[in-house]
Amino acid sequence: MSTWALKYQFVESLQFSIFAFAAPALLVAGAQWRRIGLASRQEHEVDADGSLVSPQSPKFIDRIAIVRAKGSHQRRAVFVALTFAAITVLWRVAPVVDYLVRHQWMVWVEAITLIVSGSALFTNLIESPPMKPGTLRPYRIGISAGVMWTAWVVAYLDGMSHVSWYHAFHHVAGKGISLAADQQLSAGLIWLVSAAVFIPIVFWNLVYWLQSEEDPNDELQRLVRDERTRGFFGSD
Repeated sequence: MSTWALKYQFVESLQFSIFAFAAPALLVAGAQWRRIGLASRQEHEVDADGSLVSPQSPKFIDRIAIVRAKGSHQRRAVFVALTFAAITVLWRVAPVVDYLVRHQWMVWVEAITLIVSGSALFTNLIESPPMKPGTLRPYRIGISAGVMWTAWVVAYLDGMSHVSWYHAFHHVAGKGISLAADQQLSAGLIWLVSAAVFIPIVFWNLVYWLQSEEDPNDELQRLVRDERTRGFFGSD
């Protein structure tokens, strides 16, 4: 894929989509934190006073899980989502993609920045034991849709453009894939991968929210009250 990504825009876009959406989602959903040593193998336990009993020596992921267990953190989650969306847009900007194609070592930079920031985003959207999402379900739905739509808009603008955004990819008439087909395949793959990742999260949270014991209308009214008293994001 790395070799073909230097020749074809649609392969480079598929590579980007794996780094940005598929890999972080699978990494967080897999929840292998204990296996790689970032979380304790002991289960989290608290006493009657709410003080932590186990694990006695919490690791990096354990500390995040403990903080999130104490309340919702909408503001932080939205900040992470905006940062991730900005990073994804940056890696689709023409000068950056052209530089990436001409300098193969930049693929490692792309992979690290997208996977790390994407993993931080997905820990706020799906459960990854011992961590739980730090946001309420309505926020998870909104964040997922917002990040997905950002990717869709950028891909659509590129796919519908009459000229190529990226000059590092060369197309010769009558040989190989055409410029228009390359652009449209590129947009379609970004749409497909991002939709495959985010749409299940949206509907999963929507279904559970609607089926929860708490009336969704009451929860929306409570969110509105919180917005009026403590701001849109509540308290972190």
